Amino acid sequence: MEKRTKFINDPANVTKELLEGYVLAYSDIVRLGGENIIVRAEPKPEDKVAIVTLGGSGHEPALSGFVGKGMLDVSVVGDIFDAPYAPSILEALRMMKRDVGILLVVLNHLGDVTRANEAFEIAKSEGIKVKWLLTHDDISEGIDQPIENRRGLAGCIPLFKVLGAASEEGKSLDELLEIGERFNKNIATLAVATRSCTHPQTNAIIAELPEGIMEIGMGQHGEGGIGRLPILSADETAEIMLSQILKQLKPKTGAKMMLIVNGVGATTQMELNIVFRKAYKLLEEQGYMVVASRIDEILTVQEQAGFQIIAGLMDDDHIYYYNKTANTPYWKTF
Repeated sequence: MEKRTKFINDPANVTKELLEGYVLAYSDIVRLGGENIIVRAEPKPEDKVAIVTLGGSGHEPALSGFVGKGMLDVSVVGDIFDAPYAPSILEALRMMKRDVGILLVVLNHLGDVTRANEAFEIAKSEGIKVKWLLTHDDISEGIDQPIENRRGLAGCIPLFKVLGAASEEGKSLDELLEIGERFNKNIATLAVATRSCTHPQTNAIIAELPEGIMEIGMGQHGEGGIGRLPILSADETAEIMLSQILKQLKPKTGAKMMLIVNGVGATTQMELNIVFRKAYKLLEEQGYMVVASRIDEILTVQEQAGFQIIAGLMDDDHIYYYNKTANTPYWKTF
């Protein structure tokens, strides 16, 4: 008998069973709207733009954990670390069809983009009003790299918050696209890992990291980063990472900023708090004002040890939408 390392049943049923458990626990907020499609239990009125996203499972609570009032309307779920197929995405777009339109938010990963684009083109040919927004917050490819070279990381979660709130207030599809693009271009994420993730269906280690070594820029599926070095202290690591983020964002003195430290699955809350402490103080020392902050696990990576620092420039309407009411299983604002 194969040695078990996780509390799962048949590996082929992991995604199906995790979604069943999820909707049973939060049935007042979410439900299954189709195979591997999570929707709001209380649908948004059809005179408001629907916000739809997609992505592989294995990153819980992302992305389905943020379906609910004030954030996402639909999350289309793929298998572990795999984008959902175009027919599922198309089913979700058909389900959300409305005169005011749909905004499809896609993280910049090859599978997600390819399959989303296929569904997007079919939906448009069927007369569904839909536009899409590509997230590209990862700066590990280098400062000022073209958007197409930058992956989507956990920066999508605060973007969902801003877009969801603006949609609830009745903003048009074009207005939402402008609000989202403005937020998108002023956000930057950098990750660090001290241990790579495993694949829960096969137990395979996605990438090898020697003990005592960290890799800055490792992606959420074990993709290579920008360099390895011995594990440094929390303060030293935060300073290296934040300095790169600030080079990308180029904030002016007095800028209002968002700061989020996202744990990716195997790093303790203690460590995340210590990292956040240093990052916050560095921003304060350089004359920036943190107006939105969070320490949490909002996008995880199956045993990967490390974290992501997400920072962004916040203008007044982004601050307003960030603070508006939301009721999802994993993000609540009252």
